[in-house]
Amino acid sequence: MNEDYSDVVRTAQEYYDSDDADNFYYHVWGGEDIHIGIYDKPDEDIARASQRTVDAMASQYQTSLDENTHIIDIGAGYGGSARWLVKKYRSPVTCVNLSEAQNARNRAMSAEQNLDDRIVVVDGSFEDIPATREFFDLAWSQDAILHSGQRERVLEEVDRVLKPGGEFIFTDPMQADDCPEDVLQPVLDRIHLESLGSFAFYREEAQRLGWEEIGIYDLTPQLITHYTRVREELTRQRDRLAGKVSDKYMFNMLQGLEHWIDAGEKGYLSWGILHFRKPALNAAA
Repeated sequence: MNEDYSDVVRTAQEYYDSDDADNFYYHVWGGEDIHIGIYDKPDEDIARASQRTVDAMASQYQTSLDENTHIIDIGAGYGGSARWLVKKYRSPVTCVNLSEAQNARNRAMSAEQNLDDRIVVVDGSFEDIPATREFFDLAWSQDAILHSGQRERVLEEVDRVLKPGGEFIFTDPMQADDCPEDVLQPVLDRIHLESLGSFAFYREEAQRLGWEEIGIYDLTPQLITHYTRVREELTRQRDRLAGKVSDKYMFNMLQGLEHWIDAGEKGYLSWGILHFRKPALNAAA
């Protein structure tokens, strides 16, 4: 574990590197992707819905994606999005992720699919991105920034590594802009956080950084559908997961999923695609 990481990031790293979490996300949450899906129907396969999210995000990019589009995925998980982007567009992708267990799976799956020549997996935190200034055309993130206790710092790092005119497309589980105080404590306790971002927060930070808002797409009902599907799938696979995932972890996860679903149904949570562009005039900033 990297002692230079913030406390919140170290907690997330320890959690995702555990055998329980690694096996749960790999076997239950879609295999290659561990982000929220976009569902055409409530009982749809999680992996298919997850890939639809990647497709929806990629379609927002304002310039044609091709083999010369350098992409950085912060909080890349198992790298499913990176492999999808490489297969479809041949765009080189740098995956920055703090979990060594997830990174090992990412490297192995990318090599098995003969995509490791276009995908670089870097052990690191998005609070201090190990990348060159103004190198990337597109910054990408899915449901990862919530795990930072310094979200402003994460966005500043994205700004640093983006080329002038570069774009940032991401999703994040958030609290609703009008969320009452203290109602999210069960959710926050489960994921060891003190707060969540919001659409308003990201808009304000984008303005502070001088970014142009390209689009904000509120897809909050998909968050409820996704956590409901994960709960159903975990319940269905519970016996098969014995020996891979501890009973305690599965019990706690089912409780945690209930908190997410309940908070979402009460209107306390938000989720969607956020898309900003760094102005070209920032080249000398």
